[in-house]
Amino acid sequence: MVLERGQVANSWRTERWDSLRLLTPNWLNRLPGLPYDGPDPDGYLAMGEVVALVERLASVTAAPVRTETAVTSVRRTDGGYRVTTDAGEIEAGTVVVASGAFNRPAVPPLAAAVPASVLQVTPFAYRHPAELPDGGVLVVGASASGVQLAAELARSGRPVTLSVGEHVRMPRTYRGRDVLWWMDASGVWDERFDQVDDLDRARRLPSPQLVGTPARATLDLNALADLGVELVGRLAMVRDGKALFSGGLANVFALADLKLERLLDAFDSWAVGAGVEDEVGPPERFAPTRVPASPRWQLDLGSGAIRTVLWATGGRPDYSWLDVDVLDAKGRLRHEGGVVDSPGLYALGLPVLRRRRSTFLHGIDDDARAVVEHLAGHLG
Repeated sequence: MVLERGQVANSWRTERWDSLRLLTPNWLNRLPGLPYDGPDPDGYLAMGEVVALVERLASVTAAPVRTETAVTSVRRTDGGYRVTTDAGEIEAGTVVVASGAFNRPAVPPLAAAVPASVLQVTPFAYRHPAELPDGGVLVVGASASGVQLAAELARSGRPVTLSVGEHVRMPRTYRGRDVLWWMDASGVWDERFDQVDDLDRARRLPSPQLVGTPARATLDLNALADLGVELVGRLAMVRDGKALFSGGLANVFALADLKLERLLDAFDSWAVGAGVEDEVGPPERFAPTRVPASPRWQLDLGSGAIRTVLWATGGRPDYSWLDVDVLDAKGRLRHEGGVVDSPGLYALGLPVLRRRRSTFLHGIDDDARAVVEHLAGHLG
């Protein structure tokens, strides 16, 4: 059985902002036994469409889903596990933890020093600009969520400051194809977890600066600057009501630009080797990220100029219900390609679980097959 604390696709229903679209083009959103068969393969699903897709998968697979059933505890027993829910207890020979890696906003402790007059919100609770007070917004974090929300808020007429740390710059399209076509076709996403040089780092990489729009537009820091968004360094601390930003913005930009160049070089080399040079456009290179002439290093949050801080600083897993000793010192599951460090316990839906593509919807197919094969062997 499948236990769901809310309705099917609960997090997509309740923890996403109104305008959000998937980063992956529709043709790539293939799920086990459910390839994309709609009229717009190069489009990007809106949240309501994602909910419909997951509901359709549940129907097609006839998955035995128990909705509105929150798990409050999982404990080992002699025969497997005892799963306690708000609707009773279940004895299970095996358990698959598919609750995701981003259940709770990862708001840094320094948020406690933000003045009480400033509203603080995360992408889990934000829905649209009209919900926020009039006035400026400080967006902290420049991965996919941060750049998308900074752009939306700037277009709504609000002054926006974006605090930028490490990020992954990526164009929406390259040589006439969606950049994720290149990631898929070139085999970048096929790299296995046991082939990655620094697996811990790979699993912590921020999501690329992408947005899904009908125009297939690139949303990088240059595009945000053109919208009037002010770029500042990483938020280092909040002291006496002032947000203090680190220096070295030029170095942060240069590193992201360098990694982008290396990625595009790899795509070009693959295109030559795969013999697809005539099927795609000519090689492209993109202008370096423009560094502000004098980036500010502090911002007075008590002056009234900033009315909202939006923490686009990612999420963290919530395993408070998992009463099995399988977490590391940072609260992450100890697992080997989805096989958790406790017999009969498994995981799915985590970043780079078995391959780099695990982070995306279409990556679940191969992961699930491998995990279920191990699970079946365990039961056998």
